[in-house]
Amino acid sequence: MRFVIQRVCEASVSVDGQVIGQIGHGLLVFVGVADSDDRKIADKMVDKLTKLRIFDDADGKTNLSIADVGGAFLMISQFTLYADCRKGNRPSFTLAGRPEWANELYEYVISEIGKRGFPVEHGSFGAEMKVSLLNDGPFTILLDSDEIVK
Repeated sequence: MRFVIQRVCEASVSVDGQVIGQIGHGLLVFVGVADSDDRKIADKMVDKLTKLRIFDDADGKTNLSIADVGGAFLMISQFTLYADCRKGNRPSFTLAGRPEWANELYEYVISEIGKRGFPVEHGSFGAEMKVSLLNDGPFTILLDSDEIVK
């Protein structure tokens, strides 16, 4: 499982010209799922995500978590996080999870974040989405379960 996390002042996602999710201050998270991922891996990734101290404290140090700043999450499914660009110029997506499995884990991640008391908005799995954001920093982090879950 891979998360690309962007600290944002605001972010939104639209489908067919209609905004379906939006947040103010918080984290925009792109979620990629592999077939080898499971709920145990998702739980560890959500735990790491919700505890990351990537918000500035009064001294400008990144010491605060999203809970400390009262932020929200905008979760977007993105199978292209598993693009394999080693051969040729056209990416292969064979490493990405099967759509039905990826959607199940994506929905699970959203649910688990909500169960922890965080406001969470999301995109529409498999839809053509337009994502807008005002990056804060910019501050972008990649979490990969191959490194987080050993």
